[in-house]
Amino acid sequence: MSLGTKSESVPLIDARGPRYSAALTTIVLSAALITESNLIIGFQFTVFLSAVLFGLRRSIYGLLYRNLIQPRLLGPVPSEYESAPRFAQLIGALFAFTALIGGLAGNSALFLIATGLALSAAFLNAAFGFCLGCQIYLILIRILK
Repeated sequence: MSLGTKSESVPLIDARGPRYSAALTTIVLSAALITESNLIIGFQFTVFLSAVLFGLRRSIYGLLYRNLIQPRLLGPVPSEYESAPRFAQLIGALFAFTALIGGLAGNSALFLIATGLALSAAFLNAAFGFCLGCQIYLILIRILK
């Protein structure tokens, strides 16, 4: 997903990486939803936060992708600007944090709803390559311009 203009301050990433991360996120969030585990949702919150704070290439799943998966892929590397997927990670972090707060407070409904919404977005990206958070980012960019 390109922003349409090149920018030196916005790094390019392998466009396949976020979809790989979304697949892992789908598995982790499914486990969190089934078990209602604060530990699992806390782990996923940490994953999201690592992407927001350090960038996708240096995030937990980004490091796994770059070191274990990417070297085995053949063909040209499609690239995209990091901005939209990184914003999507921020949204994921907010939902995971909300779920964690719900779980710690004993509010099962809040935990399940927040985790379910994050899981839905991750599944859309993993299964269909549709990044909901990226689309929200692009809409916000258009509105703010």
